[in-house]
Amino acid sequence: MKTICLYFEIHQNIHLKRYRFFDIGTDHYYYDDYENERSITETADRSYVPALNALIEMAKRYGDYFKCAISLSGCAIEQLENHAPQVIELLQQLNETGCVEFLAEPYSHGFSSLKNPECFKEEVHRLCKKVKALFGQEPKIFRNSCLIYSDEIGELVANMGFKGMLAEGARHILGWKSPHFVYNCNRNPNLKLLLRDYSLSEDISFRFNDSSWSEYPLFADTYANWIARLPEEDQVINIFMELCALGIFQPLSSNILEFMKALPEQLKQRGVVFSTPSEICSKMKSAGDLNVPFPTSWVDEERDCSPWLGNVMQREAIEKLYSVADRVRICRDRRLMQDWDYLQASNNFRFMSTKASSYGGYRGIYDSPYDAFTNYMNIIGDFITRVNNLYPADIENEELNSLLTTIKNQEGELEIKDKEIEKLRHMLTKLEKKAPETQDKKTAPKKISAKKSTDKKK
Repeated sequence: MKTICLYFEIHQNIHLKRYRFFDIGTDHYYYDDYENERSITETADRSYVPALNALIEMAKRYGDYFKCAISLSGCAIEQLENHAPQVIELLQQLNETGCVEFLAEPYSHGFSSLKNPECFKEEVHRLCKKVKALFGQEPKIFRNSCLIYSDEIGELVANMGFKGMLAEGARHILGWKSPHFVYNCNRNPNLKLLLRDYSLSEDISFRFNDSSWSEYPLFADTYANWIARLPEEDQVINIFMELCALGIFQPLSSNILEFMKALPEQLKQRGVVFSTPSEICSKMKSAGDLNVPFPTSWVDEERDCSPWLGNVMQREAIEKLYSVADRVRICRDRRLMQDWDYLQASNNFRFMSTKASSYGGYRGIYDSPYDAFTNYMNIIGDFITRVNNLYPADIENEELNSLLTTIKNQEGELEIKDKEIEKLRHMLTKLEKKAPETQDKKTAPKKISAKKSTDKKK
């Protein structure tokens, strides 16, 4: 039986303001508040709210049959909490239906997985705590920023305890293989991989409203037929996209939500079911190792990291940013840590891209990639100065490593204490359940003895 794994990403660009060279050292606030509020509000109104309402309607209509997965970056959560809390409320309503699984990803939606493993693990840990606080779920499946995956990243994610990870079904990686099977990381077979079918995914997210497309207009029964006619051995069809594809990339006027709402019924008639990533990873065996020596992503024809790291400017900017990564991990200054998250966000580097097809020409406030690079590097100059003021650049490596070791040990102790607290809570819950039963047993013999004494008197 074929199963659909439907996944949506929620991330929001953090827009930086115009920052001149002469602002370095005098202005430590880097954000365009107006643009950030405007963009998240518009996205929520045009996409997130109607799309989530549609998913809630589908969950209530189809019950246990319909399932999906969602992940949110920490940047998106903060923007939603500040400017569009109704989206968080709708996500919680969707969670109450039991149809959704929340996944883990880096808090910043950045590239720490490529540049600094310790920062990466810390980011993922923070995001998992946020998901637990908001939705009561502990993520078991991981999804990296921009769906970036490599053997090295897979090994890192497996060692963090995740059971599965989403990745791109890139043609140059799969070769003759199909993305419709479960694979595993070649460095750790415990980590299963779910590969996106980029053709079926982009039929909805990119081509649905394209009148020049040969399949336009696309109807739910047609799409369901494509899936049902796949070879019998193809068991898993992973359809991954950004949630803003429903309403932004494909406007509501295109009837994209009506298409989505009609899809489950058409798939059900053809014997196709829905599953969450965790269900697939727990029930299905791996078809074998997947060798990915170089990072893949879900963007552009090359499916690599070139949209963010493809030119000299981008590589210079990211090297400069992560040059202070270990020092930032030491600090506990909330403003500095928030700036660190926002400056890592992928769109900062995407705006610097010189690829003709990259990002559809959208560059935010910038006139050119060179403009984006200059503005970003001015901000980085001020940010690094602030970091060095807290932890001077001439600090000895041994002293820095000592501080990092101390912090790591403290974090380890806190994790152990958290586990102990959780065990005690479970024990207390069991004791509280047993208490009424014990009380009933104690009172029962008294009633019997009273009856016996009455009989003796007679």
